[in-house]
Amino acid sequence: MAVLHNRVSHEELRQRLLQETEPRITISFYKYFRIPDPQLFRDELYSSLDTLRVFGRIYVAQEGINAQISVPESNFEAFKSTLFSYPALNQVRLNIAVDDDGKSFFVLKIKVREKIVADGLNDLDFDPAKTGQYLHAEAFNKLSENPDAIIVDMRNHYEYEVGHFKNAIEIPSDTFREQLPMAADMLKDNKDKPIIMYCTGGIRCEKASAYM
Repeated sequence: MAVLHNRVSHEELRQRLLQETEPRITISFYKYFRIPDPQLFRDELYSSLDTLRVFGRIYVAQEGINAQISVPESNFEAFKSTLFSYPALNQVRLNIAVDDDGKSFFVLKIKVREKIVADGLNDLDFDPAKTGQYLHAEAFNKLSENPDAIIVDMRNHYEYEVGHFKNAIEIPSDTFREQLPMAADMLKDNKDKPIIMYCTGGIRCEKASAYM
């Protein structure tokens, strides 16, 4: 029977990581898609990634997956093949850290949760997989030049204050749970106008676009 949980002490795992000589690639990714049996999906994924010595934190829910991990360089292609073997994750966008020593994680943890992003919404009325259209930089810039376009910042207040796109609207709330209905209310009279949303990693504004 396969072992589906770590059984080694954290201190020993830290020491093993420090002794590794092979570089690791640090990656983050997420995808909204329906997972009928999150526990089964979790167990299968754990078995596959543990064999490849993947470390990190992954959340699995009926609405999808959210992951921050590190992979040994020699196993990177095998990791991609494993991940892409799931039809819903085939060619999923992998965000690779550009300045990282590969020592961020020392154990693999995959947890089943109710949501990969807490939103306080009823999933019976809301499908987070039905997102808005993704824009690349050039398309974003071109659309933002439209005088009718509304740019919405879905990050928190601190991030907004640090810096934001010109004319971007802040949703003045403390939590994402509060942001979604507040954003919908603020934009209710602009349904016929192009609305551009952005956030730090994409996972929040994708869900927000689906909610809209």
